[in-house]
Amino acid sequence: MPTVSLAHELKPYKSLSNEELYERIATIKRELGDRLLILGHHYQQDEVVELADLRGDSYQLSQLAADSDDCRVIAFCGVHFMAETADILANRPEKLAERSGERVNVILPDMAAGCSMADMAAIEQIEDAWDELGEVIDTDDITPVTYINSAASLKAFVGRHGGIVCTSSNAKAALEWAFARRSRVMFFPDQHLGRNTSLGMDITNDQMPVWDPFASELGGNTEEALKQSKVILWKGHCSVHQMFRPEHVEMFREKHPGIKILVHPECPQDVFELADEYGSTGKIIQTVKNAPAGSKWAIGTELHLVNRLKQQHPEQEIHFLSPVVCMCATMYRIDLAHLAWSLENYRDGTPTNLIEVDDETAKWSLVALQRMLEVK
Repeated sequence: MPTVSLAHELKPYKSLSNEELYERIATIKRELGDRLLILGHHYQQDEVVELADLRGDSYQLSQLAADSDDCRVIAFCGVHFMAETADILANRPEKLAERSGERVNVILPDMAAGCSMADMAAIEQIEDAWDELGEVIDTDDITPVTYINSAASLKAFVGRHGGIVCTSSNAKAALEWAFARRSRVMFFPDQHLGRNTSLGMDITNDQMPVWDPFASELGGNTEEALKQSKVILWKGHCSVHQMFRPEHVEMFREKHPGIKILVHPECPQDVFELADEYGSTGKIIQTVKNAPAGSKWAIGTELHLVNRLKQQHPEQEIHFLSPVVCMCATMYRIDLAHLAWSLENYRDGTPTNLIEVDDETAKWSLVALQRMLEVK
């Protein structure tokens, strides 16, 4: 292929209208046909989601793309850890064998599209914490569990240490799997999902110390607290869901009698416990879809998704559960300009922003992901 120096520059794309960009992307879709899959996460900008071949949450999208027989390039309109997961699943050994060794290329249109939660747990911090824990308790009795919203290096750590990946929809099943094998769990990077799920399993807050990677010793905990622990939570959170507050719930209930509060389990405990219903992104969408006309909802999750639900269900009264604008700024980075630029570079033989997980990391990540698939 030509060298990257011949690649199209991004700047000219920024001056094009959405209509021009849309047509250029549509042209590439026609040219590449079934070889190309554009994946759009629910939190993406509306114009990007409109062009997506598949929509869904992070794991669902990766799995759907990986199962395609014809796909040879994935443009993942999401964030970095999602593109990593797509690369791992699409290029797992049995899939490579089916394609006679031909890889599926995975493109992240904007490399700055990251995840603040995933960034709160670096592999070096996890390894250091594991070593420190080993000075107080037997790490052979701890099952590491990582939320899918994490880097491939963390998924590989979990795979190597007998652990499992979870999603927001199967977190309880993953924890049950973990406790069937060992007496303790280390859950990262989102403390709220870990705490809310564990509380529903009769694990109390005093059995869930929070490990702060920036504390000077033992993650800010005493030896006694760690010895009494059932779930060791990582001090991480989603910057979007962290914004919701109990007073927001009270405000909506006061102003809109009969309204129901629907939240994502990444919300803090004091909000989660006030909600009428909760669930993953997919469950939130399905709950609203199945609700009768005239239902009233205040939804605690990413702003673009809530606004899209409001547009799709005019028969219902839907509100965003915060007076403050609260969107995933990193997810929002991918726009039509980045998508058109990255796709035209790929078509013209100067691929940019390719995501490729190294073989060793991919191998152990896949182990942890496959364990996740086995739990119900």
